[in-house]
Amino acid sequence: MAGPEQQWRDFLKGGRMMLPRDLSTKRCFFPPRVSSPATGNDWDWVEASGHGTVYSVSMISPRPPAQPYAVALVDLAEGPRVMGQVRCGLSDPPFIGMEVRAQIEDVDGNPVLVFSPADQSNPPVSRN
Repeated sequence: MAGPEQQWRDFLKGGRMMLPRDLSTKRCFFPPRVSSPATGNDWDWVEASGHGTVYSVSMISPRPPAQPYAVALVDLAEGPRVMGQVRCGLSDPPFIGMEVRAQIEDVDGNPVLVFSPADQSNPPVSRN
């Protein structure tokens, strides 16, 4: 059987954003682990809404010709904090407190979570 991280990646490949949730406290956590970090108890998987709020953001300015991009820590509606790239225009960069939605994108053959402003018409947690 695959470990927790591989299971999470397999869910992403299937177009689903799943979070581990402690069976006794019903609190979600991230990253996936063998047992709940708070209680050591067993846990199960629950589907994430994909909604979140930017907690912290950094603008990355790689060497040209690569374009600048934003990386953020995002507090998910279910509680855990995750890191991901935020897709915004440079004229309207992400900011702390910004509402975002997670999407699953294929990057070099691997599914990854990326975030976009929640006011865009993109549905949360969709496979692009």
